[in-house]
Amino acid sequence: MSMDIIIVLSVVIIMLICLMKEVSRPDFIVFCALASLLLLGVLTPADAVKGFSNEGMLTVALLFIVAGSVQQSGLLNRLVYSALGAGRSPRTTLIRMMLPVSGLSAFLNNTPIVVMFTPVIRDWCNERGISPSKFLIPLSYATIFGGTITLIGTSTNLLIHGLMIDSGLPGYSMFQLAIVGIPAALVGTIYMSTIGYKILPERKSSEVMFKENTREYLSELVVEEHSPIIGKTIEEAGLRSLTGLYLISIIRKDGEKLAPVNSQHKIKEGDRLIFTGLISTIVELQNMKGLRVDTGSKIQLEDLKNGNQVLVEAVVSHQSSLVNKSIKQSKFRVKYGGGVIAVNRNQQRINSKIGDIVLEPGDTLLILAGRDFESRWSSSKDFYLMSTVEGAEVVDRKKSMIAIFTLAAMILLATFEVLSMFKAATLAVLILFLTKTVTFESVKKYVQFNVLLLIASAIGIGVALEQSGAAAWIAEKLVQFTGSFGLLAILIVVYLVTTIFTEIITNNAAVVLMYPISLALSTQLGIDPMAFFIAITIAASASFATPIGYQTNLIVYGPGGYRFSDYVKVGLPLNLLYLIVTVTIAYFVWL
Repeated sequence: MSMDIIIVLSVVIIMLICLMKEVSRPDFIVFCALASLLLLGVLTPADAVKGFSNEGMLTVALLFIVAGSVQQSGLLNRLVYSALGAGRSPRTTLIRMMLPVSGLSAFLNNTPIVVMFTPVIRDWCNERGISPSKFLIPLSYATIFGGTITLIGTSTNLLIHGLMIDSGLPGYSMFQLAIVGIPAALVGTIYMSTIGYKILPERKSSEVMFKENTREYLSELVVEEHSPIIGKTIEEAGLRSLTGLYLISIIRKDGEKLAPVNSQHKIKEGDRLIFTGLISTIVELQNMKGLRVDTGSKIQLEDLKNGNQVLVEAVVSHQSSLVNKSIKQSKFRVKYGGGVIAVNRNQQRINSKIGDIVLEPGDTLLILAGRDFESRWSSSKDFYLMSTVEGAEVVDRKKSMIAIFTLAAMILLATFEVLSMFKAATLAVLILFLTKTVTFESVKKYVQFNVLLLIASAIGIGVALEQSGAAAWIAEKLVQFTGSFGLLAILIVVYLVTTIFTEIITNNAAVVLMYPISLALSTQLGIDPMAFFIAITIAASASFATPIGYQTNLIVYGPGGYRFSDYVKVGLPLNLLYLIVTVTIAYFVWL
């Protein structure tokens, strides 16, 4: 084993540990690993930046824009509403929902589809007395199914496509993955509407839990006549830095509502002060002269809203700058213009002072904010908004049709190989700009720069694995370990290792690690590498057993009221089904 192999494997192992422990954002961790290999002399500058010019990565960037132009049109919501129907048979309705969602995610980015449809499906379930937990995991899984059908289904597919082109191979055609993706999606949909539906729990959604438990975290105090704090600011009255409570709203005698509360707001006689946090610490306020606890208060969440204030649910993302910081440290109210009222985690409200809560990926926040909060932060990378966005950009009918026809034309040009996928996407973006269907300002909302940095950096890691000989060394050991069991056993091991990597790190990092190993395996065995590439492509997306393995699983985690164990119970059999379908078809078609 050479020194370069030792260095590369050491850096990769440290990177994997950091990704598993979530010490920072995935894109930053992978970029640091790439920088380390460059500084240690394993990679040349040209090799280190190879990922930033990779055709697959650049195609992903262009497709973010194309998909964004379609998703902003509002046509997708109407499609899902019509697919859900009356809901007389929940299991039949589940199939009617999953099939069109899978079809959409075959051509559009999975994450915004789940973000858009989660509140739609939750409201539909609540109107019919059906637990949303029976539908939200299937929503996430349906987008994963669709992502494995086409070349543009996920960034992972395009990433491997770009790596294949860099290796001098032809890459995937538009529907080559459908040979495996469609049968697997059909098997998955049948499973979810039968056995899976039965296993899925009936739980209260985070929305219902927030409303039902209001008295556990909201308290009301009234400013009495002649109170010494009348005329003082919130800060002067000592109401800003309380032990366990946070002042979230002031309701004036005339009905005016102030939220979020500024430290310079002045207190008036008769003000109703609404606090959130540890109700047990309210004794601190009871001892304050001129303040009376309203023990008969029946304050409800709806009472906090007015013409300018809305209640919003948001799920903290993996890439969020809020992760591992307390709400106070992140300066949430100042940065976003909204106050956090409560936080749900693992189907339970965190019973603590709001400012002291350290946020984790998947936490569901209940936020009281201005009416423009949703339109301003609907594309934030810090959280996913779980309510219908009011005032969001909606293009007119003409531009909606341009976006749809442009997407269709792009798909046809790439399918019939008139243009490469990259050129077809470039032409599509050019048309969208020339017709003013998208603007340079809107592009900032659509393009996920953290994903692009992760992909580009991960490609550099893959180059190091290949050029150092580390990939060939791992492949040699893998052949020695499984060679006596035949090619089918090697294919199963490749699929399983990729699945494990996907569940504990990220799908894009998983495929970049497994691609050079798969290529080295096929070279040593003297066979077509396509079977291995198909296996790692499907395995990287088929992440069902944990809420953290795939971002869409995390999005529905809190709103559906799920527990970690729910994903294990429902997802593990589905992982096994996908393994069987993928390995069987890949073995007989490509080996």
